[in-house]
Amino acid sequence: MIAYIDMYRDQFGVELICRTLAATEGGFITSRGYRAAKTRPASDRDLRDRVLIEEIRRIHAENYGVYGARKIWHAMRREGWDIGRDQCARLMRKAGLHGVIRGRTPRTTQPSPLPDGRPDLVERNFEAPAPNRLWVADITYVRTTSGFCYTAFVIDAFSRRIAGWATRATMRTEDLPLEALEHALIAAKDQAIGGLIHHSDRGSQYVSVRYTEHLAEAGIAASVGSRGDSYDNALAETVNGLYKAELIHARPAWPSVTEVEFATMNWVHWWNHQRLHQALDYSTPIEVEKAYAQTREPSTAPT
Repeated sequence: MIAYIDMYRDQFGVELICRTLAATEGGFITSRGYRAAKTRPASDRDLRDRVLIEEIRRIHAENYGVYGARKIWHAMRREGWDIGRDQCARLMRKAGLHGVIRGRTPRTTQPSPLPDGRPDLVERNFEAPAPNRLWVADITYVRTTSGFCYTAFVIDAFSRRIAGWATRATMRTEDLPLEALEHALIAAKDQAIGGLIHHSDRGSQYVSVRYTEHLAEAGIAASVGSRGDSYDNALAETVNGLYKAELIHARPAWPSVTEVEFATMNWVHWWNHQRLHQALDYSTPIEVEKAYAQTREPSTAPT
């Protein structure tokens, strides 16, 4: 009620608003009561709420404005704030903040007309025991004011880390998915990739001779979905959907491929280093990989 009067007091005056509200079922405050409420010192809860809301606004803004109450709660706890999940949800509603909702996106890879004898080595099981054991790849599109551009991702299934990516104005194998694969291979050059499986759909870019030869030269086993729907490459489809919801759809229009590429670079860094992933127990991909590496380090304790 106080907030409602504050909204219209300059237009109608406090007394008129209070008299009008008194004639309705919702009216319960007099002009004297309003002024008393405005001069009353803020309670300890109100003061704490103000501090928490500012922190919630900061965290929400620093994470592309995509976090809902659950992730905001985890982020606040990671920064040392003693706050409950329901309290966090209440304060987000009070601040007018909410998480992003992911929608469906059309597929961009076109089925290859050529026969493909590569097996499905994944069979919809996107769990990996360690980094560089299973990579999944896919392509999604972005609409710009000058036409379409395309982004290809290579994702490590163990940690959900985006290992490689590329954004280009074309979907040609050499310019887009192959560049994303090269990016992933360069990032993994000091790591063991023996036994690594690369999984994709049966899009023409991924079954091309050039792409297949590159996988073979790197000692990577090629795998493709056998059923021909999005569930065969569900992890990559999930990353594509979040990329569109968290970054691309946040702007009404993208002016150029260059703008998309630069924004994607920043988003990928945030995804890998800062974004909390529910599937990773609200850790980041880099934290998960570092924790795994620590468990594999030989003990230096004296025997």
